Amino acid sequence: MPAELPVLQSAVLPSDAIEVGRIGEAWGVKGWFKIVPYSADPEALLRGGNWYLLPSEKGAKSFFSGTVLLSVKQARVHSDSVVATAGEIPDRNGAEALRGARIFISRADFPKAAEDEYYWVDLIGLEVVNREGVSLGTVKDLMATGPQTTLVLSQEVDGKALERMIPFVAAFVDKVDTEARLITVDWQPDY
Repeated sequence: MPAELPVLQSAVLPSDAIEVGRIGEAWGVKGWFKIVPYSADPEALLRGGNWYLLPSEKGAKSFFSGTVLLSVKQARVHSDSVVATAGEIPDRNGAEALRGARIFISRADFPKAAEDEYYWVDLIGLEVVNREGVSLGTVKDLMATGPQTTLVLSQEVDGKALERMIPFVAAFVDKVDTEARLITVDWQPDY
């Protein structure tokens, strides 16, 4: 007799939803599953609450389509990964059925960042200017480079795409104004 698939409620993906990870393999026999987080600090995942799932873009096809809601009962760090359980997932078979699903969380549900701390997603798209007001580009990505994070900027100069990297540290970053969508740095265009 084939295992029953979990019953998941259809949902509308919030306009501020951020993809934070994907569901990995089942963990144990009681419906727990592993998470592959996209951040080294998976705090938004650990808060539990509502996760929005979309089917995997690659690999095995999910048993659901569109956006579904998953009510997470508990999520925690276990060894070198994150594990979670949800009310809709009664057993190992249900957990295995979710494998590969992409996890989204509403940005409004993220924990509040401490002063002078920022979520990477909030920095993407901000313009970066130096102290003289010269534009150095727009943040297109961030890279973890050992002990620090590096801003990866893109800019078009004379019809050519230019990429610039600036360490995201107090020695170079004067001010981050997310409301004005602007980062001011102590950096010159020819560095």
